Amino acid sequence: MQVYCILGDERVMRSKSPIIFSTVLKRIGLKAVYVPFNVDPLRIGSAMQSIRVLNIAGASITIPFKEKVIPHLDVLSEGANIIGAINTIVRSGDNLKGYNTNAIGFMDALNDSGFEVEGKSALVFGTGGAARAIVFILNWLRTTSIFVVGRDRDKTLQIVDRFGGEAMGPEDLSDRTPTVDIVVNATSVSSPDESSDMAALLEKLSLKNCEMVVDLNYGRNNNFWQDLARRIGSRFMDGLSSLAYQSRRTLALWTGIQVPPEEFLKALNENL
Repeated sequence: MQVYCILGDERVMRSKSPIIFSTVLKRIGLKAVYVPFNVDPLRIGSAMQSIRVLNIAGASITIPFKEKVIPHLDVLSEGANIIGAINTIVRSGDNLKGYNTNAIGFMDALNDSGFEVEGKSALVFGTGGAARAIVFILNWLRTTSIFVVGRDRDKTLQIVDRFGGEAMGPEDLSDRTPTVDIVVNATSVSSPDESSDMAALLEKLSLKNCEMVVDLNYGRNNNFWQDLARRIGSRFMDGLSSLAYQSRRTLALWTGIQVPPEEFLKALNENL
């Protein structure tokens, strides 16, 4: 029996990952379980050591640990090293290797939606591990211009210095809203009860000719990103599609088994 897990703070208990992986693992006939662990941020090092001690075969990493776990890993994949954030850990003996399937999963989801970002412009909200993955893959997909919005000026500058783009603060959007084709929310907030400031900012945001709004979160009531898309007449995509595609990539890293993406999407739709 193999054991896989997902590590996060208290928000991990609302993650759809355990449902997705448990369903898919059962369907493909693997004797394995996938469980969530709510980890105290001050004890993430101990949690990482537990992966070794308990012979956990692999782990998913979510908010707020995508960058914080890196010092506790033995090696990073090339992509994870470039991005500077990981969401997947593969254990081999006592060694832990970190990967990032967020970026490629987002790319797969965009491809599935039929939205082509090459030659277009993007507005990305966030400065954490998810934002780093999104800005990286948008650059790799030859997005012409990327504006990164973050409350922490230093973190925002670090992202654009590493991957390119222009750093902006929320206050900058009040004076100048760039013309973009796609908006991506890579923060953890999507509803007014999570951030009244973000809700107020988006209500004032004027976006002309924007074709797509993507919220990497899912399962939120009163989603102000969806409201934004509706108000400006653009398409909207939440994070479920990206989650399904990145989960497929993660399972392949753990097991070597290539499961069709339809199986992950089906598992999600059955458990919404």
